[in-house]
Amino acid sequence: MYLLGYDIGSSSIKATLLDAETGTVVGSAISPEKELEIIAAQPGWAEQHPETWWEHVKKATAGIKNASGADLSAVSAIGISYQMHGLVAVDSNGTPLRPSIIWCDSRAVPYGEKAFETLGTRRCLEHLLNSPGNFTASKLAWVKENEPEIFGRIHKIMLPGDYIAMKLTGKITTTPSGLSEGIMWDFTSGGPAKFLLEHFGFTPDILPEVVPTFSSQGELSADAAAELGIKPGTVVAYRGGDQPNNALSLNVLNPGEVATTAGTSGVVYGVGDKPEYDPLSRVNTFVHVNYSRENPRYGILLCLNGTGILNSWAKHNCMSNGSDEMSYKEMDKLASQAPVGSGGLMILPYGNGAERTLGNRNINASIHNLDFNRHTSKHLLRAVQEGIVFALNYGLEIMREIGVDVKTVRAGNANMFLSPVFSDVFATVTRAGVELYDTDGAQGAARGAGIGAGIYPGPKDAFSGLKAIKSVDPDETNIQAYADAYGAWAEMLKKYIH
Repeated sequence: MYLLGYDIGSSSIKATLLDAETGTVVGSAISPEKELEIIAAQPGWAEQHPETWWEHVKKATAGIKNASGADLSAVSAIGISYQMHGLVAVDSNGTPLRPSIIWCDSRAVPYGEKAFETLGTRRCLEHLLNSPGNFTASKLAWVKENEPEIFGRIHKIMLPGDYIAMKLTGKITTTPSGLSEGIMWDFTSGGPAKFLLEHFGFTPDILPEVVPTFSSQGELSADAAAELGIKPGTVVAYRGGDQPNNALSLNVLNPGEVATTAGTSGVVYGVGDKPEYDPLSRVNTFVHVNYSRENPRYGILLCLNGTGILNSWAKHNCMSNGSDEMSYKEMDKLASQAPVGSGGLMILPYGNGAERTLGNRNINASIHNLDFNRHTSKHLLRAVQEGIVFALNYGLEIMREIGVDVKTVRAGNANMFLSPVFSDVFATVTRAGVELYDTDGAQGAARGAGIGAGIYPGPKDAFSGLKAIKSVDPDETNIQAYADAYGAWAEMLKKYIH
């Protein structure tokens, strides 16, 4: 008996097949091998075609079958993790009416800010725990004003994971966690935020049916089964945004536990049992995947858009000689040869849209103190990794202000955390020990499907075999050097945001 998890990212689609009894990975695949295209027709815009995600879901599924030889007819349940905050608008046939406006698109900022002011900051924070900001509801408001012909044809709006669930089952549904991340969930009523919908001029029936995060959310249709090579009727039993799901994959479900990830974007995600929020909405509070009104669990999320995408930019644009491109491992080795603080070279990694921790400003990325006579590629590559950690720590200071105590964080042994330099800088600058696990979002989605389908009685059973493979503690010998480097970096940032 197998469990299949999909992780619908903005860079790629990953699929993982688990043996449900042992919890071990039978096979995994990623499609495409290089990053998916992000369409940026104007500065600050970011779009992707939903059909492209589905095409790569099929390719990743085929990749698992080819690599493992597993009989996919033995899949008992499917789970979905997906990039958060995106907007997918479909007609009555379920056909997308336009490309998806994805998480790092900045065009909706003015719409969210106006709603925050008009509805009242207190009302929004008490009911939504956030400003409408640059999230899904505000993205739809942009479509309503700028593309009225398309808006008039919308049957339902969805998040990226809802779209993939629709392609699998033919049913259009969403979850409380999903509506929360779109800032369309009212925490006081425990349902869709009708007052926000009314403000924007949306009718409630534009939203999908709401189903529990862990539940039978539909069965694999005959058409989808034929395309994927999985038996019809297989249940889709779990759905979660990528960051709540990353926390799930690391068994971060209870108050005081903290997860982090450093992929295209970087996130620190702390779980609590009280609806705490940042009055300026620079970090955001959402319903966690295991939330219930009787046993509330909230995820406080710090997001840095410009994380792995900065490292990728450096790789493709600074460390490439035609077709001869340096690997990330080789880049990490070079970075390790530069001193702490990168010899004064600093990078502000804000080049991937408006940043929440900066009050939804888009200040773009910038390089500072570059000395042609002193600095080399080693300094540049270390400054990339230090700049990302410094920006994450800047956000962590906000989380600490609202009561999140970060002493230990759990992360998958993937993406930027594969770099010993990055892990060491993160632990030392934040003063939090880092526990690295051999897991990822697709594995988390597969285990979530096992919980939702009742194959596992609960998370304790789903994650019984999850153990840290490596721990990284703060480097006590370099505490002051990193503190000085971070202080100089923070002073540079102030020039851009004050």
